Amino acid sequence: MNRSLTLTLAALAALVLALAVGACGSDDEKDEGGSSGGGGAAANEVIERDAANAGKSVTVGSKNFPEQFILGEIYAQSLEAAGFKVKKELNLGSEQVAYKALKAGDIDGYPEYTGTSLTSFFDVKTNDVPDDPDAAYELAKKEYAKVGITALPRTSFENTYRLTTTKEKQKSLLKGATTISAVAKLPDVDKLRIIGFPECRQRTDCFVGLKELYGLSPKFISTTSGYQPMDRDQADLSIGSFSTDGELKLDKYAILEDDKQLFPPYNISFGIRDEALKTIGPAGQAVLERVQKPLTVEAMRELNSRVTLDKQKPEAVAAAYLKEEGFVK
Repeated sequence: MNRSLTLTLAALAALVLALAVGACGSDDEKDEGGSSGGGGAAANEVIERDAANAGKSVTVGSKNFPEQFILGEIYAQSLEAAGFKVKKELNLGSEQVAYKALKAGDIDGYPEYTGTSLTSFFDVKTNDVPDDPDAAYELAKKEYAKVGITALPRTSFENTYRLTTTKEKQKSLLKGATTISAVAKLPDVDKLRIIGFPECRQRTDCFVGLKELYGLSPKFISTTSGYQPMDRDQADLSIGSFSTDGELKLDKYAILEDDKQLFPPYNISFGIRDEALKTIGPAGQAVLERVQKPLTVEAMRELNSRVTLDKQKPEAVAAAYLKEEGFVK
């Protein structure tokens, strides 16, 4: 074999190796959830605008707290990028208000948590909600279908209740406990102070469940503040915390493991009226499903922190997410 042919074959082999390594790197970045979760390069295709969608209208709603605002904006802006005419009805209120608006056709779709759907809309007792996220989603999907609503595939992240404390209190007051069971076994546990939102006191998936499942019944303090009372030593524990809270990015709070699985799955499913789903078609549905795939717990915490800690607008946070993940230019 002459020298020229040898060099040519060597160059081709090097090129093939480089492409293989590059492909592996892309898979790793995709598995990490993209740039919003940890600064990796975006690995998603840009949403293509279809001129045929310009005459198709869809109204996207959301409930009334930061994570819902962000999600509502992500879904709405992604449909806009695909060319649909989108109206936003964000900040609707509680789940009951949002669900009523969906059934009445005042909105076409909004993101709801599977556990909330089952317990608030379909009379499933908290203790009967499946622990498996897929089983909970399938049950919610089945119930939604009875009222003309399609529950699109769930997100990988869930935003469920979390029992939290400060790392300082975990080390000293809680004697290093890392699970709820360990906290329940502490001496003088009844003297601990716990904060939670008002409804938590009566909910079996909240304070009532702590007493029934863990035998943990500290002094309950009703508040809508999830972390400040602990910072000010006005409380020792919080059950007003959620797994995707932006505050949990800070190196000052500790999550106590729910080792007996009290808290049911709360993955997001975008519920959309069957008529509206026909309007946006398979292409529109694919867009809604694509843009939520990078949303891991870590990524959602990051997005929430930009609103709750950095005081950015949800609309801007959603736009940045779609750009960072490569869905829009």
